[in-house]
Parts: sequence; structure tokens; C-alpha cells
Amino acid sequence: MSKNAKIAAGGVAVGLILLIWLPWWASLLIILGVPAAAYLMLDPSQRRRLHRASRKQLGR
Repeated sequence: MSKNAKIAAGGVAVGLILLIWLPWWASLLIILGVPAAAYLMLDPSQRRRLHRASRKQLGR
């Protein structure tokens, strides 16, 4: 199993635990808020690099 797959599996496990332990709306805020906060913490040059990489994967 690759490193990214392990991280994804861990994220799913944490998400399921949060859904059981917290109300659904709090879990949703955490699940959506963490990636959004991580994106907003990037420098503008890092955001551009991320956009270029995602466009290349889409075949544009």
C-alpha cells in the first residue's frame, strides 16, 4: 500500500469516528474545513503550482 493510500485510509477512519462521536454538522465542518484551511495557508506560488498540476492531470 502506498503512502498516499495509507493517509487516505486513515482519513476515512478518522472521518467515520468523528461521525459517530460528534453531531453530523460538526463532522462536516471538520471534513470540509481542514482541506480548505490547508489550501488557504499555501503561498500564491504554491497555489499556482497546484493548479498547474491538477490541470495536467485533467489533460488540459
